[in-house]
Amino acid sequence: MGLTDRVALVTGGRTGIGAAIAGGLAAEGCHVAIVDRTIDEEARATARLIETHGRRCHLMETDVRDFAAAETRVRETVATLGRLDILVCNAGITADAPIWKLSEAQWDTVIDVNLKGYFNYNRAAAAVFKDQRHGKIVNVASINGLRGKHAQTNYSASKGGIIALSKALAREVGKFGVNVNVIAPGMVLTTMAEQLPPEFLEQAMDETVLGRLASPEDCANAVAFLCSDRARHITGEILRVDGGQYI
Repeated sequence: MGLTDRVALVTGGRTGIGAAIAGGLAAEGCHVAIVDRTIDEEARATARLIETHGRRCHLMETDVRDFAAAETRVRETVATLGRLDILVCNAGITADAPIWKLSEAQWDTVIDVNLKGYFNYNRAAAAVFKDQRHGKIVNVASINGLRGKHAQTNYSASKGGIIALSKALAREVGKFGVNVNVIAPGMVLTTMAEQLPPEFLEQAMDETVLGRLASPEDCANAVAFLCSDRARHITGEILRVDGGQYI
């Protein structure tokens, strides 16, 4: 895909979808920096996977809600890996409850991680990309940011906000040669999802038209495409990776 020796920064890249994205970009030739709230053995396992592709990996332990740290981590990526070409924002959380039971803390935490965290890193990377006149940003949202989901007003609002942020940013930075796109997964079979009650997975499966749920690698493949020169004339787009759940 023409990504050899490019440098990507992935937030929430320790496990799950983020780890698959980091590994997928490494398989296409990228060196990868990972930001995550916890750098532990699982994060180091992801780094080793990246290194099996002959690529470098730099791990950074940071809470994405930290505004000042976002600029620091972007600068650290450039200093350590030599450049920055790609930002993938993936870090996210849920705190589900019907709105009449949703606490202020549950609302604030989800919005701060899922939306403010994306703003922090989009802002920091966009400044670099603007100056160098090229860059790719891919923000991971959700089909629930398009349609809403029961007991997920906070999560759905955060993911809808990511979509709006991405479209507005695409308009701002396009003239500088920067592409900004979104992937919107449906239910993805991560280790965490596999612990959900079977009826949750069955409901999601029933919504698909392809007869299966997405894997983290399905998301990674979509991200790699949007980061490649094959997508050079695509910006402000929402690419659903949902097997038809949202049709």
